[in-house]
Amino acid sequence: MEPINQTEVSEFFLLKLTDDPTLQLLLFGLFLSIYLVTVLGNLLIILAVSSDSHLHTPMFFFLSNLAFTDIWMSTTTIPKMLVNIQTQNQSITYTGCLTQLYFVLFFAALENFLLTVMAYDRYVAICHPLRYMVIMNPQLCALLSLVSLFLSCVIALLHCLMVLRLSFCTDLEISLFFCDLGQIIKIACSDTLINNIEINFVAFLFATVCVSGIVVSYTQIVFSVLKIPSAGGKYKAFSTCGSHLSVVSLFYGSGFGAYFSSLVSDSPRMTALASMMYMMVPQMVNPFIYSLRNRDMKEALRKLVERKIFLL
Repeated sequence: MEPINQTEVSEFFLLKLTDDPTLQLLLFGLFLSIYLVTVLGNLLIILAVSSDSHLHTPMFFFLSNLAFTDIWMSTTTIPKMLVNIQTQNQSITYTGCLTQLYFVLFFAALENFLLTVMAYDRYVAICHPLRYMVIMNPQLCALLSLVSLFLSCVIALLHCLMVLRLSFCTDLEISLFFCDLGQIIKIACSDTLINNIEINFVAFLFATVCVSGIVVSYTQIVFSVLKIPSAGGKYKAFSTCGSHLSVVSLFYGSGFGAYFSSLVSDSPRMTALASMMYMMVPQMVNPFIYSLRNRDMKEALRKLVERKIFLL
């Protein structure tokens, strides 16, 4: 096949989930419901944190950042998929694909960094409780957020710039419902060795910085909690980080599930289903985990809802 320069590529074609009109309608309703629940749930978290002065703490500051990230993570993929289902047209322009790719990478990286920062926040709260507000001061919280934003922007931009050097053949079908970096490289006709090296290098950095940071933080937390003499004290200490640990397990569990599914399965639809679990489920479930497991958050949400009902 004759390679096509990236400037001549006009569009890619995303995976069509089904040809059954009835099933298409059901999928449209399902994904629309998931998107609305995700946006509404995370928006309530942000409003509750901003409106209740008791929640103006580092933990809830990072939680509101995570909720904002989850909203935009879903917005980069689900609306386009809904449009494709409705119009039965799976095409996406080359520029649109690169734009979607950038924001998917940006918000995925940002979520990784935020979860790592939140693990460090829980480490300080449990291992150094008397110095918590001194260490996790507003300046440090703002700096950690800005550094996370900057690194996420650099990583996403680097990946997209590396994609720009690729040429493509006439087969422009992406076997997912969104523009995924691995899938784009897979259909490229030009040499992708440098791209693969760069992807593995960034993945190694994430494993070193983010995953190792979370593991080290929780290892220190476990050692500190085990030193607490009373069972009630141990339970109280663990309960302060239970929500975050659940979110981390869901995010990385679904991510590894999507990765291994792409390795062992030859079915594009199975791979797409695993990717949906990673791109949709954590963002939708996170608000429920934090609101149901945290007494302060439940109280803030109750006050917020009562205030809105009163204004109506």
